[in-house]
Amino acid sequence: MKSGPALESIAEALRARGLAYRGAFHPTAPSLPALALPDGRAAASVVLVGQLGSRMWTQFQRERLEEAEPLDAWAARGLREVASAFGATVVLPQAGPPFAPFSRWAQRAESVSPSPLGILIHPEYGLWHAYRGALLFAGRLELPPPFARPRPCDSCAARPCLSACPVAAFEATPAGTPVGYDADACAAHVASPDGVECRERGCLARRACPVGTRHAYRAAQQRFHMAAFLRVKKGVGGGGGGGWGRRGGGGGAEEHPSPA
Repeated sequence: MKSGPALESIAEALRARGLAYRGAFHPTAPSLPALALPDGRAAASVVLVGQLGSRMWTQFQRERLEEAEPLDAWAARGLREVASAFGATVVLPQAGPPFAPFSRWAQRAESVSPSPLGILIHPEYGLWHAYRGALLFAGRLELPPPFARPRPCDSCAARPCLSACPVAAFEATPAGTPVGYDADACAAHVASPDGVECRERGCLARRACPVGTRHAYRAAQQRFHMAAFLRVKKGVGGGGGGGWGRRGGGGGAEEHPSPA
């Protein structure tokens, strides 16, 4: 039974703030115990919010403020505005610990799956997307039926994303399942004179993926995220823009080198 705002209205409000609707689902206990609303009720609907390609970049640049983590803060303001308008509760990937399991949520909300790099890959946008937050609703929103799409990595035998990394920071099984990431080696390379290509134009491993290349981030956006990654590794600041494909919790605790 529908008991809340129309999904189309929520998506339109997000677009007006430079954000993208990234799918939704109805949580089922006990798999998502963290979805308690401030008043103690369980959330009946979860809407994922983020970005697709570079669509948000121009608006973010125009509206950003001088803050420690400007992209995190900008996205959070937009989310809270939409939440206030529709009676929802905001959850942010960088809020924790404990961190919300955004990777698991995303895989329930839309057809994304882990790439060999650990970042979720989208069938159309490839690795050029990110999750900026979630909206929790007490009412059960009317959602479209699930639409499953094949994992792009399953038909990619070459795995150029793995071989492109100059320091072999990523490890995956022959099937492309991610099993390890050496964040320290990655950060040391990016910060070094030899890492100028990654630092100025974006992660070489991520750029090597053949999926969704037309949606790749602009050069300025790549530099922004890589600088944020280095700040995080030095222990300064927060989540570096809220989108460093964090493993395990997927959007929670562990930074990923590729800009989100």
